[in-house]
Amino acid sequence: MGSARTALFNWLYARHTGGELVLRIEDTNAELATPEFIDNIYRSLEWLGLDWDGEPVRQSRRGELYQEAVERLLADGSAYHDDGAVRFRVPEDGITAWPDVIRGVVNFENRHIEDFVIRRSDGSTTFFLANAVDDADLGITHVIRGEDLLNVTPKVLLLRAALGVEGQPLFAHLPLIVDEDRKKLSKRRHAVAVEDFRDQGYLPEAMANYLALLGWGPPDGVEIRPMGEIVELFDIADINQAPAAFDVKKLTHVNGEYIRALAPEEFVKRSRPFLRSPLDDGVLAAVAPLVQERVKTLADVWPHLDFFFLAEPDFDPDAWQKVMTAGESAAILDAAAAAYEDSEWTAEALHEVTRRLGETQGLKLGKAQAPIRVAVTGRTVGPPLFESLAVLGREVTLDRINRARGMLG
Repeated sequence: MGSARTALFNWLYARHTGGELVLRIEDTNAELATPEFIDNIYRSLEWLGLDWDGEPVRQSRRGELYQEAVERLLADGSAYHDDGAVRFRVPEDGITAWPDVIRGVVNFENRHIEDFVIRRSDGSTTFFLANAVDDADLGITHVIRGEDLLNVTPKVLLLRAALGVEGQPLFAHLPLIVDEDRKKLSKRRHAVAVEDFRDQGYLPEAMANYLALLGWGPPDGVEIRPMGEIVELFDIADINQAPAAFDVKKLTHVNGEYIRALAPEEFVKRSRPFLRSPLDDGVLAAVAPLVQERVKTLADVWPHLDFFFLAEPDFDPDAWQKVMTAGESAAILDAAAAAYEDSEWTAEALHEVTRRLGETQGLKLGKAQAPIRVAVTGRTVGPPLFESLAVLGREVTLDRINRARGMLG
């Protein structure tokens, strides 16, 4: 999730300023950079709608450049061999500093920086060396990344200076993302992969909108808005230094707003991967709008609609125990079965009939319709009851009411 937010902020700034976004795959460590890991980067960016300019830069394919840089540093004494590896010789005094857009001027005393490895004993070069070379070779002007890489920056700057590269990119180190308890997000304790949320039914545009709010906020305070507007408003100078709390409840709220904004046919299209098949397209098109206003994720759609497509409702035991009492509920089901037998079959008519039969039992509509809802849908919550009955039809509705009545004894 942190990497996705970092990629988003880079994308937003590049698009805001008319710059070019370079996608650099830092895969010099073959053990960590597996094909699945690389594919996940591409899938996640594409799902979020984040494009890049030019071909992706794979560091694993630029080894010759890095080796030349190592040899230059060895030749001029800026690096030395040490127990099978090559280390950079950090100056013993002085300060390495840079003006960080988010944190102001950042200083590192060189005496606190160890002589770090730039080429491993297996001949591969490290993150520090590859980044210093690539930033210079590719003409990188802005580096936006997480504050957990803050201590990498002085090493990269020292390498740039030793290689004779003039100037510095503009750095912006983003605040960490923490959970509700203000603890750093952890793979062991949290769902932190973008694809986890995709599989849970979150929309990519909702996720991108929410990620943009982690450390940044629009100046007018309107948080849920089209990405084009976010691009226009975004500026790295407005990013907060404080850790950004990842709040699943807020993400879910944002997602619900985006779901409600979908055109009905688009809502059906997006929902299909989360539904069981085969489904009657006509019925699905008729019933989907009944739940679009109520679900917060696409994974919620099937539990709200399953009773339309199952031969019998899948009864929720808690709902049955709460609502289906032998006395009062049995009387309501008996009355509903009789009244629905010859009622006009529209949502409005069924609403009125149910209201009247509730009055005869001394019950308000909400109380009167509860046993009918459980009998027909299997649950106490769901889409509007009478609209649902209108779609199900008289025969199915009466059959389910009579089945439930028989279960009550």
